[in-house]
Amino acid sequence: MKIDLCELSPSYVRSIAPYQPGKPISELAREMGIAEASIVKLASNENPRGIGPRTRAAIEAAIGDIARYPDGNGFELKQALAKRYGVDMGSVVLGNGSNDVLELVALAFLGPGRAAVFSQHCFAVYPLATQARGARSIAVPAKNFGHDLEAMAKAVDDETYVAWIANPNNPTGTYARGEEIEAFLRRVPERVLVVLDEAYNEYLPHDLKADSARWLKRHPNLVITRTFSKAYGLAGLRVGYALAHPSVADIMNRVRQPFNVNSIALAAAVAALDDMEFVARSYAENLQGMKQIEEGVRALKLDFIPSFGNFITVRVGKAAEVYKKLLKRGVIVRPIGGGYGLPEHLRVTIGTAQENSKFLGALGASLKD
Repeated sequence: MKIDLCELSPSYVRSIAPYQPGKPISELAREMGIAEASIVKLASNENPRGIGPRTRAAIEAAIGDIARYPDGNGFELKQALAKRYGVDMGSVVLGNGSNDVLELVALAFLGPGRAAVFSQHCFAVYPLATQARGARSIAVPAKNFGHDLEAMAKAVDDETYVAWIANPNNPTGTYARGEEIEAFLRRVPERVLVVLDEAYNEYLPHDLKADSARWLKRHPNLVITRTFSKAYGLAGLRVGYALAHPSVADIMNRVRQPFNVNSIALAAAVAALDDMEFVARSYAENLQGMKQIEEGVRALKLDFIPSFGNFITVRVGKAAEVYKKLLKRGVIVRPIGGGYGLPEHLRVTIGTAQENSKFLGALGASLKD
């Protein structure tokens, strides 16, 4: 071969560092020769409770039609979401996980000569999706590990078309109150799409939850994204959605891949959305687990960032070394140096009481090594 075919790709694509997901249990078992059943994975913010009985029944019922293509419009799920949030079905966009929906925003509204603004310590997909479209990234320094919304608004320039906001934020778990988000919406130009990523919304206490869907009528430049991967327990099926002004949703659907949400995921999501008892129990158990981890981390005399999600970010010092020591003890967490800019921290998913205990014991031992 006389040419490097990689060089045919745009330079902004070639310079992308691929997203690194949490290490799978099976991979660690192969690497370390550890039995899979003994490994605890607290790296990807999954729901340790799995799925509810209604969702399981819906999955089993959907298997019979697996030879057929799914409903490309996702009618039943869109209808259920529209009813839940009081919006038109034309305002709903479905995705293969909320990551897919975020990519749709970037694909539809970003490109060379345009820019997106986001916070330091933000979800890694935001800069990746921005760069993959050849757009310019505007990274604003964080404030107490969270979004400095005033500084982000000031950073918007004439080329800015998207603002990414995760609330609660991943990986720091910080939260901006509803009035702060609305103030940001009022301040930025109407051409700037404000993407409010609420993947962890179900883990917020009731008094902190903002009815963000109601803001859509006042702010047509708002895009709300959510997922069934966290509190609903459907991470393996990959289904997320966006709520947006119908004209914005229409553009996103024009670049959406046909059948991007599979039939089993659609059926499971409809059932899961209706099982609020399961979500409520997941929320309650997460609170208990969060308290367990916080108390254990304090006992180890370590600092952590107070979190509003189903994870907590702990400062352990030489995080890369501690991460490797934890792996040897059969515990997978998430190092968040590199693109996240937190080289002394590890992000830890809240697991079951038993999983949390194993993590705390392994962390204490790893710090002594």
